[in-house]
Amino acid sequence: MIKTKGQEHRNKIRKRFFSGEDAWTGENEKGWFYAPRTLPLILNLIATKKVSGRCDPSKVYTELWARHMGGGVIEMRHEGDHAYAAGYRGPRAIRSWQERMNLLEKNGIIKTKQIGNQRYKYVLLIHPTTVVEKLRLAGLIDDGWLDTYKDRQMETKELTFNARKKAGVAPKVVPIKAAKPTPARVTAS
Repeated sequence: MIKTKGQEHRNKIRKRFFSGEDAWTGENEKGWFYAPRTLPLILNLIATKKVSGRCDPSKVYTELWARHMGGGVIEMRHEGDHAYAAGYRGPRAIRSWQERMNLLEKNGIIKTKQIGNQRYKYVLLIHPTTVVEKLRLAGLIDDGWLDTYKDRQMETKELTFNARKKAGVAPKVVPIKAAKPTPARVTAS
C-alpha cells in the first residue's frame, strides 16, 4: 500500500513514542465504519437541550452509524439488540431507545421505514451537513457551536452544505419545526 506523507509521519511517531503497543491503524481490519470527522460535534449538537430536550439521542445515533454498511441505509435487526448496544438495559430499554429514535426522526437526523410489524426496518442517515442546515434554519444552533463546526469542516476539507448544494448533491432545505416540549398532564384528584 502506498503511504501518504501524513501516514509516514504518524508511523514515525507511533514507532518512536508507542513502540510495542497494539495500535488501531485500520489496515487489514474488518468490522469498522466510515463516519464524518465532524461526528463528535454532531453528537454534541443533537444532545443539546435546544435540539433534544431532556432525552439525549447521541448514543442511539452513534449505534446507527456503527451499523451503517454504506449507501446511508441501515437494515435494522431486533430493537432489543439496538437498545442494548446504545446502552439501554432493563424493562424500559426498548421504550427508551424508541423515544430517541422518534426524536432523531422528528429532528430530521434520520428517516425510517416500517415494514410489516417492524416499526424500524430501514433507517436512512441524513447527511450531517443537511441536518446542521435544517437545525440552523430552525434557530436551534448556537453561533459558537456553528463557528466550531465550520472551522472543523475547513480543517478536514469536508464540503459545507452550500458547497454540496453548488455541486448538486445537497437538497433544498426546508426548516424543521422545533419539537415542542410535551406539557405535563394535570389530573384531577
